[in-house]
Amino acid sequence: MSTEHVLQDPPRGHARARIRESANKVPEVTVYFWIIKVLTTGMGETASDFLAHLFGPIPAVGLGGLAFVAALVLQFTVRRYVAWIYWTAIIMVSVFGTMAADVLHVGLGVPYTLSTPLFLVALATVFALWYASERTLSIHSIRTRRRELFYWAAVLATFALGTAAGDLTATIGLGYLGSAVLFAVAICVPAVAHRGGLLGAVTAFWTAYVITRPLGASLADWMALPGKRGGLDWGLGPVTLSWTVAIVGFVVFLALTRRDTAPAA
Repeated sequence: MSTEHVLQDPPRGHARARIRESANKVPEVTVYFWIIKVLTTGMGETASDFLAHLFGPIPAVGLGGLAFVAALVLQFTVRRYVAWIYWTAIIMVSVFGTMAADVLHVGLGVPYTLSTPLFLVALATVFALWYASERTLSIHSIRTRRRELFYWAAVLATFALGTAAGDLTATIGLGYLGSAVLFAVAICVPAVAHRGGLLGAVTAFWTAYVITRPLGASLADWMALPGKRGGLDWGLGPVTLSWTVAIVGFVVFLALTRRDTAPAA
């Protein structure tokens, strides 16, 4: 699940298809896409906890919500995929999606055993509405405002679902490192199934996309949290900063090389 061969649409045999593709609002699926995606999930997890400790839960959620809205407004304003704008929006979805899942558990007392299936139903509902409206869930066709709205609704739901699922496995005995290993193995399943012809490209993509969330979050929590909670005790702030620096490095590289952008006709 780490090369350009994943999730390709049917072959494009004429210039008109390539022109439509050039207006796509999301990046091509490459190895860099998956690396940055995992990094944003971990960074969002620790950043959410760091902000909650720094400002308090309620102000942190408010600030996160404002930044989330601002990032999405900017993403919807531009007419094409722009690396730093897109990944800024993903980061803010990660932070705010984590906060949404945490509010249900910590603020409202909803157990992970309940919130995980609730978020799964929410994601399935987004997918059902998206497909009923557009007859496709492919990320290679995000060229209209309506499809972009469905796309970001799905992204937000995947982050919330992944957060709840990761916290669920971590609290039922696996711990954060054990959860990271579990999800690292799990993310290989859709990749292998797709390459073996057992799973469609779109299904494989979204399955892996969901799994990246608990994978990255479990790794970041393992690095940041104290030893009594099964972590390395590197601290929320340092882990958030280091993962952010890594994200910025990859995004700058992609902005300069455009390796995640389909060639225009």
